[in-house]
Amino acid sequence: MDKLRIDHRAAAVLAAVVLAGSGALAATPAAADGPSGTGPAAASPVTAAPAAGPPAAVAAVPAALPKGKVVSRLPLHIREHATSDSRSLGTLQPGAIVPLRCKVHGQNVDGNDLWYRLGDGWSGYVAARYVQNQAPVSFCR
Repeated sequence: MDKLRIDHRAAAVLAAVVLAGSGALAATPAAADGPSGTGPAAASPVTAAPAAGPPAAVAAVPAALPKGKVVSRLPLHIREHATSDSRSLGTLQPGAIVPLRCKVHGQNVDGNDLWYRLGDGWSGYVAARYVQNQAPVSFCR
């Protein structure tokens, strides 16, 4: 439920930023949170630009990281580097959903040399062979 509420709020804020940048008054559907019982209604953090004159500077909304689902049969090791020879930083259970920051070429695992670097507070890499990405993942810079 929290993920749905967060995704709804992110979409509402993004829509408000786009509308505010065009000079139109943007109202986010914050009241949708209150009556549904998922949380209190919150005021919109985005203000609209004045109708006359250039649009005000609007802070960029960071894009949510793509997610991946662990599809291994056994716990998947999180590695310090993109190789199974590097130190294990922990494991992920089958079916776990994790944020994927970017991908790199690393050790070949069952014909797949891509590894995902984890994001949002996670550190380390997981073999892409055992993670099904749920959105496109860009290469690390």
